[in-house]
Amino acid sequence: MTYWNFSPIPNIEESNFNKILERFYNLKISGLIRENLQNSLDGRLLESKEPVKVMIKTGMIKSKNVPGISEVIDRIHSLKGRNSYTTEAINHMVKMAEEEEVHYISFEDINTRGLSGAKNGQSDSTKDTWAIYAYNKGVHSEEEDAAVETSRGGSHGVGKIASNAASDLNVMYFANCDEFGEQHLGGTVQLIEHEYQGQSYRSTGYFAKLEHLETGKNKTKFYPFQNDFNEVFEKKTRGLKIIIPFLRKEYSDPREIIRSVCDSFFVSIILNKLEVDVNGKLINASNIEEFVNNSEYYTQNIADMKAEFTPLYVNTYLKEEPKEISVSDGKEDYTFNLYFRYDEEIPKGRVAIVRTIGMKIEDKKVKNKANQPFNAVLIGGMKEDAYLKSLENESHTELSVDHMKDPDLQRRAKRFINNLSKEITIILDEAIREQNPTDGKMDTKDILYVSEIQLKKEVSKAMGAVVIDKKKPVIKVQDDSLPPNEKNTNKGKKKRKTPNLIKQVKRDTAVGDDVDTPEEKSLSLYTVHPNTVERVVVGDKEIVRFNLSSNKDVKKASSCNVGISIIDGMGKEYKNAFRLDENYSEVHDKLANAKCSLKNNKINKVTINQGIAELTFKLKSDYNRALKFVYYVEV
Repeated sequence: MTYWNFSPIPNIEESNFNKILERFYNLKISGLIRENLQNSLDGRLLESKEPVKVMIKTGMIKSKNVPGISEVIDRIHSLKGRNSYTTEAINHMVKMAEEEEVHYISFEDINTRGLSGAKNGQSDSTKDTWAIYAYNKGVHSEEEDAAVETSRGGSHGVGKIASNAASDLNVMYFANCDEFGEQHLGGTVQLIEHEYQGQSYRSTGYFAKLEHLETGKNKTKFYPFQNDFNEVFEKKTRGLKIIIPFLRKEYSDPREIIRSVCDSFFVSIILNKLEVDVNGKLINASNIEEFVNNSEYYTQNIADMKAEFTPLYVNTYLKEEPKEISVSDGKEDYTFNLYFRYDEEIPKGRVAIVRTIGMKIEDKKVKNKANQPFNAVLIGGMKEDAYLKSLENESHTELSVDHMKDPDLQRRAKRFINNLSKEITIILDEAIREQNPTDGKMDTKDILYVSEIQLKKEVSKAMGAVVIDKKKPVIKVQDDSLPPNEKNTNKGKKKRKTPNLIKQVKRDTAVGDDVDTPEEKSLSLYTVHPNTVERVVVGDKEIVRFNLSSNKDVKKASSCNVGISIIDGMGKEYKNAFRLDENYSEVHDKLANAKCSLKNNKINKVTINQGIAELTFKLKSDYNRALKFVYYVEV
């Protein structure tokens, strides 16, 4: 009897393995767990309130007990690599085929429908889900109920190949028991197009019986085998069982299996939609916290959670009240529940994007906020689920627009993803303000005293000091025309001309976002030399002192407006790149003992006393302390 059948072709045209195999192989155990548990959830009994239960087992099996495996090995020996990659892969398969006892993993689900219509074999009927699962690539069976179809985890129809990618021989089996108790076994193997016994064949082989339908015509049909094989391949209760023999070594770690279950399906488990038994260890709604809070599986120090976020997600989802947010793609609005937690111990900010079925799609980084101390879980309704489903990549690991062909849909999807980041940023900024309040009365005497002492120390170190009567230090001001520590070697010679430290410049309308008022246009604009500016950062405050006395027109003014531009390491200036309101929560005029107003991206009406002005900036949490500035004043 022949167990494995490949479709004949006239010539070999494709000499490479299916590229999707490599994609799922790179996802390792997490991709395998996600695909198979998602399939089990999709196949749930719709009328049942019981959770889907999946039994995951790993073990060893003698290779001779793997159904029809000798035929697969014969085919592998006939493969010819036409490039270094396929040659290496084939050599590895040949080597692993020699093993007499091999690892396997199985996924057996309970409280599921299983596949229907197996006895009909290959079929065009949408009700025969066996035929779609067993013999069709790139498609999945669709539910008659639109709401159920929307909630399904599967969408691209390519995830079935994840099981092949986990096998050293690219082979997998599926055992099915339908509602009538009928038990069948099928399977697939992914090779390359090859020549076998003088005939060329396609790359995919099917564990199936082949029947010729019409005498004299080359028309055939696949039918499954009745399942009377080794107990590892048995499925006696309604549902589906996936068996992967010749399991790759890196897929067999029980610890990583448990982590992958919790990582991708913590919401399904918490909502009692799913229970998973891994080699006798049951993960369910009542004990999932015990797993994520166990140092055997996850780091328990929040400060070290830089690459694994599941313990944070579980805590956030269970303990935080959801906030409702609306995200637009420019045409439609989508409403989500955001479970949000702000904690300054959290080193990396991530958002778990979760489908209504309870499967996490990705750990999303919010634009420009990846290092902020927060954690969040985002879940929508049916409308939102359908849209997220359209954005998923084929391995269900990321929201992406790359697979979209319609330019309009792609633009809307990009807008949605960007707006999602913006909406979460609003929630984050609000949380930061609540944790770091700036309103209300505050006794600042000690802060200002410490700030001033610190400033004096910094200035003293930079400028040098001398001691006169009563040991009072006096700052020694060097010639502004010379760099610090440079001695004047030109004594007796004609003095070098002192540079213009406060230089009047032509007004640039690009400095502000808004149009200057007539009053502002009448003011003179000056650039301030760095030698006249002292900056000191103390905690979350920055103190800046301006010495404007070298310009008589500026010195005699009682107030000025201050503007700030960024310069890079090459000295290039970016006049409108630095937004005051995005970097400072408050600016305080020390001489006036008053809060400054920020208008047109300038600090308005800063007090000048004998050419001196001093400002204290309250820094926002994401302020970049390494920036270099050019300052402007208007008087």
